[in-house]
Amino acid sequence: MEWFEALILGLVQGFTEYLPVSSSGHLAIGSWLFGIEAEENLSFTVVVHVATVMSTLFILWKEIDWILRGLFKFELNAETKYVINILISMIPIMIVGFFFKDEVESIFGSGLTVVGCMLLVTAALLSFSYYYKPKQKPNISGLDAFIIGIAQACAVLPGLSRSGSTIATGLLLGDDKAKLAQFSFLMVIPPILGEALLDGIKMMKGEAISESIPALSLIVGFIAAFVAGCIACKWMINIVKRGKLIYFAIYCGIVGLTTLVFSFVQ
Repeated sequence: MEWFEALILGLVQGFTEYLPVSSSGHLAIGSWLFGIEAEENLSFTVVVHVATVMSTLFILWKEIDWILRGLFKFELNAETKYVINILISMIPIMIVGFFFKDEVESIFGSGLTVVGCMLLVTAALLSFSYYYKPKQKPNISGLDAFIIGIAQACAVLPGLSRSGSTIATGLLLGDDKAKLAQFSFLMVIPPILGEALLDGIKMMKGEAISESIPALSLIVGFIAAFVAGCIACKWMINIVKRGKLIYFAIYCGIVGLTTLVFSFVQ
């Protein structure tokens, strides 16, 4: 992977991690365009995912500081309940990670057909959440957090947007838009860091992760993903507040159909 390819893919990851258009799907498309093998792409994917987590911490540091201050009071306050909801939301993705990790990784190397289909599913989910208007709730409940967590677990499929799935699911449940966007971005931090830790252990043991990507490419990809992630995170929170997700549904529909066409003719 050349440094300019890493720059483009890093920007793609940073923007699409928060925008409801599927970062994994766009990375798969970009990797196919550049001819990057799936194993090689896995190590790069870990690096840029960590970069987007860092961008979340940077943009939402006030919310994280609020959570930590309340959590260390060691009482059942609003901050502690918020952390409990995040932990509840992690249950489905932990089940997938522990029991179906190999199956999920095999899907990432299965071609563009799955990506195209899942982008169409993302488009349908965003469209439905845009037109369906449930009764609004003031806070995200534990049950809602678990259901949103199921949506996050399903979004391990390439092309099914994580932010799109979790935010659309929360909107269908009637959760507050502003709180939902922040919750969606914060709930992904532990799973991504956990995945990065496991892959880091693999690299130290000299296992599955490829070492063929130059250090410069990894650094460029990390910086690009971090900067793009900061911009996209802040932008997406405002978009969710205004409820303008339908435009992303149209985009996902177009890209999904185009991807399916290319997957059948290649």
